[in-house]
Amino acid sequence: MGLWIALFLLFQSPDLIDQGRAALDAHHNEEAAALFERAVAADPKDYAAHFHLALAESLLNHDPEAMAEYQQTLQLQPHLYEAELNLGILLLRNKRAADALAPLESAADQKPGEFRPKYYLAEALLAGGKPADAESDFESALKINPKSAAAEVGLAEALLRQNQLEAAAPHFSSVAERDPAYRDRLLELAEAYEKAGKKTEAIEIYKTFPDNAGAQARLGDLLVESKQFADAIPRLEKAVADSPTVANRLALAHAYAMTHQTDKQNQQISKALASDPGNYDLRMFSGRTLRDARQFAPAANQFLAATKLKPDSKEAWNELAMALIMHEDYGPGLAALDRVKALGELPGDEYIRAITLDKLRQLPQALASYRAFLAMSEGKYPDLEFLARQRARIIETELHKR
Repeated sequence: MGLWIALFLLFQSPDLIDQGRAALDAHHNEEAAALFERAVAADPKDYAAHFHLALAESLLNHDPEAMAEYQQTLQLQPHLYEAELNLGILLLRNKRAADALAPLESAADQKPGEFRPKYYLAEALLAGGKPADAESDFESALKINPKSAAAEVGLAEALLRQNQLEAAAPHFSSVAERDPAYRDRLLELAEAYEKAGKKTEAIEIYKTFPDNAGAQARLGDLLVESKQFADAIPRLEKAVADSPTVANRLALAHAYAMTHQTDKQNQQISKALASDPGNYDLRMFSGRTLRDARQFAPAANQFLAATKLKPDSKEAWNELAMALIMHEDYGPGLAALDRVKALGELPGDEYIRAITLDKLRQLPQALASYRAFLAMSEGKYPDLEFLARQRARIIETELHKR
């Protein structure tokens, strides 16, 4: 009986593989996988059965199982080109670029005139942090297939990662013109231009994406930074309409401020605050905007809200103190300065304390603050030091007369 079973399995295995291939051709991948599993069970040393099972599993997106079967195939039949190539691609797809290098290098060496092993090897090198090596293999892939947009954008990326911006730019542009699917990669080029301080080039790219809210927001920001406020406003207005984030509203508010459109500026700030009242940076921005408009009481309210959000913020307490003192609300202003002092006072803070006490006619305390300021300043604030010395002498004289 054993002999008959062995003969049955021997003659069945090729039929199972043929049936599995037919199932694959018909896109019946689950049926194919089941047939190849039976073929592997019939002869565990049949590398063809393992290879086809791996192929079926990969088509079912069962990547761990597929990779295991390709590895088993290569143990039985080392350097099988198709198994090495497919294994490398799967490893790369599963973010295992370092593991993908060996099979892809072997596949590329076996068939140096083939596009796919060169291309995927370049991708693995790029993903593995070796852009210079990737550049070479992307160039080789493009010599084999000059029309490959994927290879050209890979080359552009490899050049970009080596800070070869000018060399990368024409490749990004070429791919964007030839294949709309890669057009958004121009935004990566624009970002690189920004980082390189080439705002003009970045602006020109962002202008070509009128329907992209993110691109329009960045365009508006760059135009503001370049002091092209009138041009920035319509871009930022569109960005706010498409995506009314706090950041977009603040950028638009700043552009309005620079074009003296105060009502529109305040409207954007108010809407931003309504959407995110617990935003410390937004409270500080709002306070400074009101302060600059000499609306000291509303500014103080915003700085007070900021101190509640970050009680240890010396910056917020300092701004609150200044707004209160400018509003001639001296008592609360001095109390805010006390908080600043507790957090680490600067010479300028002590000077403000001195002139405030001076205005309140608390002359002994004012004199002590002027002296404290002079001791702290160490010649760094000559103009203020001159005023402090003058005022200190006057106060000393007045106190001696009492």
